[in-house]
Amino acid sequence: MPRLVMKFGGTSVANVDRIRNVARHVAREVAAGYEVAVIVSAMSGKTNELVDWVKDANALYDPREYDAVVASGELVTAGLLAIALQKDGVKARSWQGWQIPVVTSDAHGSARIAEIDPKNLEAGFAQGEVAVIAGFQGVHKETGRVTTLGRGGSDTSAVAIAAAIGAERCDIYTDVDGVYTTDPRIVPKARRMERVTFEEMLEMASLGAKVLQVRSVELAMVHRVPTTVRSSFDPPDAARPGTLICDEDDIVEQQIITGIAFSRDEAQITLRKVKDSPGVAAAIFGPLADANINVDMIIQTVSGDQSTTDMTFTVPASDYQRSRAILDEARAQIGYAQIEGATDVVKVSAIGVGMRSHAGVAAKAFRALAEKGINIRAITTSEIKFSVLIDAAYTELAVRTLHSLYGLDQARAWDDAVSSGSRGLN
Repeated sequence: MPRLVMKFGGTSVANVDRIRNVARHVAREVAAGYEVAVIVSAMSGKTNELVDWVKDANALYDPREYDAVVASGELVTAGLLAIALQKDGVKARSWQGWQIPVVTSDAHGSARIAEIDPKNLEAGFAQGEVAVIAGFQGVHKETGRVTTLGRGGSDTSAVAIAAAIGAERCDIYTDVDGVYTTDPRIVPKARRMERVTFEEMLEMASLGAKVLQVRSVELAMVHRVPTTVRSSFDPPDAARPGTLICDEDDIVEQQIITGIAFSRDEAQITLRKVKDSPGVAAAIFGPLADANINVDMIIQTVSGDQSTTDMTFTVPASDYQRSRAILDEARAQIGYAQIEGATDVVKVSAIGVGMRSHAGVAAKAFRALAEKGINIRAITTSEIKFSVLIDAAYTELAVRTLHSLYGLDQARAWDDAVSSGSRGLN
């Protein structure tokens, strides 16, 4: 029988009524002939409550005990869903991460999955059972301690389980009905995409789109697990197909730009009059890397006499003060004259695999933003995306401008271009 993994997030299992609704979605797939594994998150708000309890008990908590506490939220949901399925006549049992087992590293609070042995799940499938699995958690093989995978870790659990059991696909159920070309709250004309490539989804997730956790997309891409984003709030007997995340070869035609993402979690740092000599970049970015601070956009401007340089880069807004402190401490070694910073900035990105075969895509955006009076502070590019750093006040204007510029306001905007012999916008 074909196998299917279904994952339900916190809003989908927020109370017992919603858990009953989830059970009906699962029963539909069982009736369709699938062997089903269901991965569940904690009820909406429960993980935050558990984290607050830990911090209230001891601000300097033992991370191993932190994991023991916060992993309990998913256990409650898994047990309740198994009970709801049994009431509906569906054979089911709940599984904790260590029972499968999902073996992870010992980085408590942000563990990474090392291996999954599917034999216990397969034994359950052979008996006609639906496996209801507590997401977000695993076990360290040597210590036997419970570990958690970090926020959004249930998405990662779902894709990893799908790969381990050879599932036909992994359906991620959430409170939206798919992946949109941008945030519909910013652009009302944003539309749901039928399909998007693994690479594009990975860029979107890392650049601010909150639909899927980045590590889950990485796993799906590595193991080639077709993954669908669907709404759990659709009626179980009339569920819409959602958005399929798949290989590029599975998409017949591509727009040049697939989506516009934005991230408010950005801060800009500029070091003025840094001595322009070998090793200065290492002196700046080495200590930040040692502190696990991710540096994104980097711009270097050399002075006319080539004796000094200005270095501008971005870090996560949550790491801004820590970055400033590290750079202040390393000032003598780096040799800069002044440090400046800003937190009222936003990164806006355009993503699309079609950029590989089209020139001038980013230049067109720069012109359009300039015409709107939007100043670009920094730019970074890759093969399938470009990002600009702008003042936060211009976020909505920039997103709407780019969304319209690349024809994303129109459903299947490339159809007209194809009929005239072109693949899309130039």
